Amino acid sequence: MQAFKFNTTKSIIFRPSASAELGEIAGALLGESVLLITDPGLRKLGLCDKGIASLEASGCNVTIFDEVEADPSRTTLEAAVEAGKSANVTGVIGFGGGSSMDVAKLAALLIGSGEDLDEAWGVEMAKGPRLPLVLVPTTAGTGSEVTSVSIITVGDEEKRGVSSPVILPDIGVLDAELTLGLPAPITAATGVDAMVHAIEAYASANANNNPVSRMLAREALRHLGANIRTVVAEPGDVDARGAMLLGSMLAGQAFANSPVAAVHALAYPIGGTFHIPHGLSNALVLPHVLRFNAPDAYALYAEIAADAFPELASIEGSQVRCSAFIDALADLSSELGMPTRLRDVDIPENALPKMASDAMLQARLLVNNPRAVSEADALQIYKAAW
Repeated sequence: MQAFKFNTTKSIIFRPSASAELGEIAGALLGESVLLITDPGLRKLGLCDKGIASLEASGCNVTIFDEVEADPSRTTLEAAVEAGKSANVTGVIGFGGGSSMDVAKLAALLIGSGEDLDEAWGVEMAKGPRLPLVLVPTTAGTGSEVTSVSIITVGDEEKRGVSSPVILPDIGVLDAELTLGLPAPITAATGVDAMVHAIEAYASANANNNPVSRMLAREALRHLGANIRTVVAEPGDVDARGAMLLGSMLAGQAFANSPVAAVHALAYPIGGTFHIPHGLSNALVLPHVLRFNAPDAYALYAEIAADAFPELASIEGSQVRCSAFIDALADLSSELGMPTRLRDVDIPENALPKMASDAMLQARLLVNNPRAVSEADALQIYKAAW
């Protein structure tokens, strides 16, 4: 049995309306002054209001930073840190999608330690300590509430990551009711994003790919595959929403320890340059990366095919089942009403060479791919997706 390590969030609370009880759940942990980080859309919808009221009722002074954008910039992170320092906060809450949670992770680190962000980029470079940290996801996609990764956009296009157990939160609060209002396109894209996390974790070439991550990845795919069509077609189904949120969390635990690979590496230039949402960026390249990987990874993909799509269980032969799995994933995006080609999101063909070059900057991800990817390979994958 190979050696491995497995890190995850200390406490996970999964129940409807849990986000309205943040004071009772985390007030004592967070202390007397809390920085709540979210985005303007969620703030306007009032999704944070009950949680804020609960915190205030428990004696917490709440400072709200609601300026997080999609693919958050370093400037936004620095503004959140300054807001927290000015209020002398003792704890941080990230309330929202992956962007808000990513900013919250690094705000807790930078406020708590005074660490230089430029020395924290990369794998296990962050030293800490951080402030107490609670994350409340409002989408079933990123799994950020159980991952040790935060991604920030630096400059105009480049995405950089901090990956360290130091930024794992103390508590993840999963409240399916928060996801009920998500529009169908976001529901679909974040759901496919979670499936990508599970697939890449299962097939990761990382030395820490381990039995626990593989088990969680398969369970995640069972939840996600069985419910993604329902939540898009019937957005008020709280049980299906809960199953998606749980699947997203399980996939997050899997890839937090058995890291993702080329799908994410090739998705980042799509988001960084053309500002396409992360989940959709992943979906656009997913089948094409898997087809590229298939010569080396077909047996792995065949093993998980029926977890996501039970009807594939009857297909004999690993290569044939792998091919059917990839086709089913491509068909799923189309069925869910998502764009399926790069041209569908207005990416011009002449942008593909630079995207391929930019993807090579994601070496920390590409090393995990089951098949080596060159810049020429990346360009061919993009051409297939275009």
